[in-house]
Amino acid sequence: MPCCAATPYAEILVDGRLPQSGWAKTRGQPAAWRSRIAGMRHWPLFDLRLITPDLELRVPSLEDLAALADLAVDGVHDPADMPFIVPWTDAEPAIRARSTLQYHWNSWASWKPDAWTLELVVLRDGAVVGVQGLSARDFAVVREVHTGSWVGMRYHGQGIGTQMRAAVLHLGFAGLGAEDARSGAFVDNPASLAVSRKLGYAPDGVSRCARRGVRATEQRLHLTREGWERFQSGPAAVPVRIDGLEPCLPLFGLETATEPNT
Repeated sequence: MPCCAATPYAEILVDGRLPQSGWAKTRGQPAAWRSRIAGMRHWPLFDLRLITPDLELRVPSLEDLAALADLAVDGVHDPADMPFIVPWTDAEPAIRARSTLQYHWNSWASWKPDAWTLELVVLRDGAVVGVQGLSARDFAVVREVHTGSWVGMRYHGQGIGTQMRAAVLHLGFAGLGAEDARSGAFVDNPASLAVSRKLGYAPDGVSRCARRGVRATEQRLHLTREGWERFQSGPAAVPVRIDGLEPCLPLFGLETATEPNT
């Protein structure tokens, strides 16, 4: 995850509550139904799915968010390290959990076709293992996306990071018609940098950030459409299936998929 565009959970207020009216309308209904929230036909992103050989990525339900918050409490990285520019994982467990929920709710509320952040929960064998983001500004014109992610510490080193990044890159390039993808990681985050190299990113300069009050260096990374197509035609290609995209296109500022402006 790039240090200067990291998931800013710590910046979200931690004393908010789910609107009571939402609960009132769903009392007496099955829990699984309540967790999807009534009226989601007006928000088709909840039906978007990215499927890889081992993973499913989707906009989280309330139950998924609860599992994600528990995962954040259990640990995202070695406490001696800090892969994020905003050190949200330094917070006390209860605050870390609540801010995880509120960050995702905020991403839903602030969504605009010309400025969006798609945060997808990542599941393996039905268990929540992390979160993968894809974001853009003025995408219909610029055709550039940015990625960010985290995986629960107990799932590190199992190839999950590669597949989940590949999934959103496939969405960006093949589904939405992106021309460029950008990411980044602190230079002392070799796991994230290794995923980027494997997927075909090229170095794109460095940035300096203050991390825990100390100067740190971020390696910026850039992946072109040609680089992505080269990776996906090679021996390490990751098969990805996209379900439910068409109704979502207006939310991304698009009328049709995969046709970039010239």
